[in-house]
Amino acid sequence: MSDTPRYYVPHSSIWPIVGSLALFVTVFGAASFIQQSTEKVETQGSFGAPVFYLGLTLIALMMFGWFGAVIRESLKGLVSQQLDRTYRMAMFWFIVSEVMFFAAFFGALYYARTISVPWLAGADNKLETHLWLWPDFADTWPLFRTPGGTVSESMQAWGLPFVNTVILVTSSLTVTLAHWALKKNRRLPLIRWLGLTVALGITFLTLQAVEYIHAYQELGLSLRSGIYGSTFFMLTGFHGAHVTLGTIMLTVVWLRCLKGHFTADKHFAFEACSWYWHFVDVIWLFLFTFVYWF
Repeated sequence: MSDTPRYYVPHSSIWPIVGSLALFVTVFGAASFIQQSTEKVETQGSFGAPVFYLGLTLIALMMFGWFGAVIRESLKGLVSQQLDRTYRMAMFWFIVSEVMFFAAFFGALYYARTISVPWLAGADNKLETHLWLWPDFADTWPLFRTPGGTVSESMQAWGLPFVNTVILVTSSLTVTLAHWALKKNRRLPLIRWLGLTVALGITFLTLQAVEYIHAYQELGLSLRSGIYGSTFFMLTGFHGAHVTLGTIMLTVVWLRCLKGHFTADKHFAFEACSWYWHFVDVIWLFLFTFVYWF
């Protein structure tokens, strides 16, 4: 990192345009895909899934090209102290925006469990609207019903979810140990601890896939299983997407460590990834508590 008090302005780049297009395509495809799934639209002629996967491919292309350009700029010594502060502020506000993202879903879960469900059951409902809407409604949670009319089971906390909690908490420890090793310029422990963190992230995602298969095939739980099914899969699914992104980020950093990148005092890319990984771990603790446990 250059010590000169200048601010490096990069050349014009196509990647912001590609990124905006990729996000639009991904969100459009995801919305169509979810709508087709919940409404049982015939698979013939449906376009949601292909458009969604196309958007993900464009996002991967954008990230590979854009971050590659940033890495080359850093290796050339074009990153000044002022630009380094900008990177740190950008990552901080990005994580804040992610906190707000999950806060919206946790807010929806809170509203459903503590406000709408008791109201439909008649609590503080002086007009007795529930008698007209659903006279047999009971104030219970989880609240769900499968499309066939049979009541499904809720996800238990003390199985795979608890194992995944231990895995993520352990991964926070391993990435911290890798950071300490980097600050002490100990390359071998750095590579080992960071590689273990990546392995733990992959293990978490694998177990979550096993859990989803169990939920679909054995419990009859899906996005169509009422408010419990929709909030469960939206919260755990988006968190899984964030774990996937964090694992990819840590994998790239691990490969850079193998190439000898980063020094004890110049390694913000590593720090940014570790911040994001700790954020993902904290979100999971909230998710495990309020979605699986309580």
